[in-house]
Amino acid sequence: MTSDVLGFRVGAAAAGVKDGALKRTDVALIVSDRPCAAVGVFTTNQVIAAPCVVTRRHLERGSLRAIVVNSGNANACTGEQGERHAVMMARAAAQRIRCDPYEVAVASTGVIGVPLPVERITKAVKQMGLRPAAWTDVAKAIMTTDTKPKLAGIELPLGAGIVHLRGVAKGAGMIHPNMATLLAFVVSDADVSVADLRSIAREAADASFNQISIDGDTSTNDTFLLLANGASGVNVRGDDLMLFAGAVRTLCEMLAKAILADGEGVTRVFEVTVTGAASDADARVAARTITTSNLVKTAIHGADPNWGRILAAAGRSGATVDQNRVTVRIADVVVFEGGAPRAFDHDAVRLILSQKDITIGVDLGLGAGKARAWGTDLSAEYVRINAEYTT
Repeated sequence: MTSDVLGFRVGAAAAGVKDGALKRTDVALIVSDRPCAAVGVFTTNQVIAAPCVVTRRHLERGSLRAIVVNSGNANACTGEQGERHAVMMARAAAQRIRCDPYEVAVASTGVIGVPLPVERITKAVKQMGLRPAAWTDVAKAIMTTDTKPKLAGIELPLGAGIVHLRGVAKGAGMIHPNMATLLAFVVSDADVSVADLRSIAREAADASFNQISIDGDTSTNDTFLLLANGASGVNVRGDDLMLFAGAVRTLCEMLAKAILADGEGVTRVFEVTVTGAASDADARVAARTITTSNLVKTAIHGADPNWGRILAAAGRSGATVDQNRVTVRIADVVVFEGGAPRAFDHDAVRLILSQKDITIGVDLGLGAGKARAWGTDLSAEYVRINAEYTT
């Protein structure tokens, strides 16, 4: 972990969002003691939740001071009332920390199409205690079908001084981000411009959250927020900016992998590395298609060395593929090369595929394009969880 990020306090409370029972924390606040440079990346689903609409509007006006978030209810597909409720959450947080409501981002996650019990949330927010070291509480408060909290931190020495980054995330199902029901919040005490943060956030999302998939479903609520309040006094520019961008990307990858490992019904996680593509874009689409293929995912679950499913997924991805130039590896074992299958020890590969973490490599043999993506197996337990989600 890392030392606490300077200038931030956080808190969580039980509001009974889902059913009125105060069984678990389900509302959280992330608060900066000063205005933050802030950017967001949101779902591209055309069915977009009210909190995303409100938060995008607030970001357009300038800096943020806080994020208020609830689990148990997505406040999605709830009409004009949903937007009013998201605004009420922002107002309650603003009243709690004495700032303008436009300085508050709002996020929600949970069941779609159910009116938000906003009075319970606003009451909890107005009474919420805040302290610097309660990040685990925040990570727990935003869980839905997650079984464990997801948080990470980095202490980053730069030429101009030391800065800190902290991130929390949630997600276990409906995970196939196309961002711009995954939520991720990363904060730092570095002094970084909004323009720089915007490009950093987009690149980090593309390299991490946009390259994972559990079930191929893109949420109505996907939100990734990146805030920097400058409390460290370290102005990040030049070479330091590249290091900072790399730290944000690394932190997002850590959170993304934690989401995969805790996926609904997941027993195995696999990484696909595509090299030799005609372009990075081709590599990205090929890698992501392999990770989202139900045939590949079920083969992984059954530890079945069915390399043909991997090759077929690459071939239908839209990337340029010449099977006579493709090499497919499962871990270090070459199973297909030069247009023909390679002899390999099936029992040894089954053993590899029985591990919790698996690597697959596909070299398209066409150029210098490369990309990575991460996926999970598909189990009967995933079906059970989602068949019973609202009951």
